[in-house]
Amino acid sequence: MERTVCELFAGVGGFRCGLNAIHGPEDMRIGGARSMGGGHPTEGEHSMEGEHSMEGEHSVEGEHSMEGEHSVEGGYPTEGEHSVEVGHPMEGERSREEKWSTVWFNQWEPAEKNTQYAHDCYVYHFGTCLDKAGQDTTNVDIEEVDKSLIPDFNLLVGGFPCQDYSVASSLATSRGLEGKKGILWWSIRKVLEVKRPPFVLLENVDRLLKSPASQRGRDFGIMLACFRDAGYAVEWRVINAADYGLPQRRRRIFIFACREDTAYCARQERAAGYGRRAAGEARKVDVADGEVRKANVADGEAQKAGAAALISAAGFFAGTFPVGPVGAEQIKAQELPESLGELSASFRFGFENAGVMRDGMVYTAKTIPSYQGPQMTLGDIMEQGDVEENYFIPEERLYYTSPEITRSDETRESLSKEQRKTWQYLKGAKKLLREAASGHAYVFSEGAIPMVDEYHKPARTMLTSEGSFSRTTHIVKDKRTGRIRLLTAGETERIQGFPTDHTKYCLTEGKVVEMPLNKRRFMMGNALVVGLVERMGEALEEIFAKEP
Repeated sequence: MERTVCELFAGVGGFRCGLNAIHGPEDMRIGGARSMGGGHPTEGEHSMEGEHSMEGEHSVEGEHSMEGEHSVEGGYPTEGEHSVEVGHPMEGERSREEKWSTVWFNQWEPAEKNTQYAHDCYVYHFGTCLDKAGQDTTNVDIEEVDKSLIPDFNLLVGGFPCQDYSVASSLATSRGLEGKKGILWWSIRKVLEVKRPPFVLLENVDRLLKSPASQRGRDFGIMLACFRDAGYAVEWRVINAADYGLPQRRRRIFIFACREDTAYCARQERAAGYGRRAAGEARKVDVADGEVRKANVADGEAQKAGAAALISAAGFFAGTFPVGPVGAEQIKAQELPESLGELSASFRFGFENAGVMRDGMVYTAKTIPSYQGPQMTLGDIMEQGDVEENYFIPEERLYYTSPEITRSDETRESLSKEQRKTWQYLKGAKKLLREAASGHAYVFSEGAIPMVDEYHKPARTMLTSEGSFSRTTHIVKDKRTGRIRLLTAGETERIQGFPTDHTKYCLTEGKVVEMPLNKRRFMMGNALVVGLVERMGEALEEIFAKEP
């Protein structure tokens, strides 16, 4: 089977880097993408556009630990505007072709009013792709894209946000149901229905399994039912990158789906002893004519044993990300409701961190990683030499009292505004008097977290607020000087497994521009772990080699 890919919500190309084992600029060469003529600048065209890079700036964005209390006013130098002349990564010879041919991608950020930094960074490295009508729709809202004009492909990949997947209708069948506008899952569903790719690999935050809080499991149940209705079998696994040797404690769910008529799907059923018999039925929908067809299934215990085998040994994730044994007695089973409307209104289920869905039956179990290989740490990806001065944190912003103090109690004595602007205060334990909207007084408290991140451990989960004055921002001891600083842009890229300086440049309106530092950090906080996808890519290569 041809290794052709469509990458939705592409960001700066995490799936593409992973599938093609891209570790540096020399690995970036267009495989299947059709480059737009005139899209690459000639020498002398490179100029800085957009926002200034704020080296070391501590503006608060993304997730906040305490509402409105930790803004920082001034105190850090900014980088002035300057022109840049750089070699384009697509110019000249590359060491190799990409293993996977990306025929189309889409990246559009509605929050970006001026420059589409993620899209333009992707195009800088890989060029763009045209649809079947010869148009470039890669930076168009995916809801507005005519899915029939997307070039044909065999693998759909994408990392998409956890949103409200509820549907308003309670019709007896799912045909014609529409979710809320702006919810990206419904665009994925439409692509599945129109393009019918044999394989799908998606990534999301692990809270998807428990979303929403008022109806645990509903949103993931809707997703699985959509796959069921489209004729796919599904496997999922929550993977913490650090559990498999990578330098970040980042927990995400990966969802792998195969069309039921693929050779791989048949092999998996045989390997797991997943049989069918005449006593028992499971719902399946023939998408071609929209009529329900029935298939025989084995009894419940045999199905649980088969699911346990897939989760622990025979499935897509088991070989690459090994786990401890899973027995049939550990499997929880649940049949999905027939209609999406019913599912949206009343479905609840406790999905575990691993599972499979076959014929509308869900089987899930909690797994424990079983990895014995080498472990990368934060120290492994840190700069060894000189770091620009504006990454370092001024002493007056580090501590407001003795460095040994790790907690504050403002129920007894209030701190000044300047004292609250220190990292010691921000990351320390604290007690504060608060008042509820009803007028009721209460004490807010939170525990301490390590102020300086340790070399010998994997990094904590990097968020889109990385680099801002936030409890979640990493601060480290510089290896050369011993002074305390923020992570460099290159370090954030290496934590995620991207090549160093992957996000440095964008191709915007034919000109190469530098991406502002705060945007570079945001991109990495929003990205997936490339090393995980690289390992999945190796498994996918074997699967594709055995498809007719």
